[in-house]
Amino acid sequence: MAFNPQFNQAIVEGVKKALGKGKDDSISRYKRAKESLQYRRTAWNNARSLMFMALGVLSAGFGLEGFLIPNGLIDGGVTGISLLTNKETGISLSILILLINIPFLLLGWKQIGKGFSIKSILCIAVLAVLLVVLPYPVVTNDKVLIAVFGGFFLGAGIGLTIRGGAVIDGTEILAIFMSRKRSISVGDFILLFNIVIFSVAAYLYSVEMALYSILTYMAAAKTVDFILEGIEEFTGVTIISPHTEAIGNFIKNKMGRGLTVYTGKKGYGKRGERLATEILFTVVTRLEISRLKHEIEKIDPNAFIVMQSVNDTHGGMVKKRPLKQ
Repeated sequence: MAFNPQFNQAIVEGVKKALGKGKDDSISRYKRAKESLQYRRTAWNNARSLMFMALGVLSAGFGLEGFLIPNGLIDGGVTGISLLTNKETGISLSILILLINIPFLLLGWKQIGKGFSIKSILCIAVLAVLLVVLPYPVVTNDKVLIAVFGGFFLGAGIGLTIRGGAVIDGTEILAIFMSRKRSISVGDFILLFNIVIFSVAAYLYSVEMALYSILTYMAAAKTVDFILEGIEEFTGVTIISPHTEAIGNFIKNKMGRGLTVYTGKKGYGKRGERLATEILFTVVTRLEISRLKHEIEKIDPNAFIVMQSVNDTHGGMVKKRPLKQ
């Protein structure tokens, strides 16, 4: 068979094109899969936000109509102002909640973003409609139960809507704005804001009514914290010891928790500054702290342990694995 350079060149070019096409197809399939995954994540996040907001609005409406409004108690924030104004003027609470929140939402449009404000307006509008349309049952006339459970359901509503990316009470928007403009923290501003509301309630009605309203606010605030930060409390534990291998093996193999190892230097005295050491960090639940400390003390009684509260975790092994006995 005669050697034909042109024929061989044609074969080589054909193979190159085929390989290039295969590579392009692989890249194209990868991009499509990545876009599909991103689309599913976005759809899931939007659906979850919508679910949080819907449940939040329903819960807040139940707290107001089922407990607070029929029995004359109030809450803090914009909701408290709306309830006070409703008691004094007789104007519909639905209208007041919508109108009084508008300035705060306009402020949120500039401070936080357009999407946040649009979702908040929709949540407040739906809440206003539900307070008129939905016949919430009056659950109890006991003032302590009203304060505790009215605050619980209202706080659950506020917390769930925040988890969904919106608010139904604009007080925190104003607090964030004031903290940026003045030397006052968000928590201090909200506290002062609510002290004024409860003082007005005590002056207009009675100290007893104001005290029950403060109890309502405390129940609502604690419920919001639970929903935003999680009922399950996590603790970050930092361990400095020469026996890091044994301690690390226990954390990984016996407790089933993730572990990060840092390299540092001891800073105790001139000699200590030159000694390298390994530093362990892990996150455990509050149910595991006692067991971890007990095991560390068995391995190294002189280990230096630092613990700090962790509001929540994302990723890693803390939430994925069950507690190991």
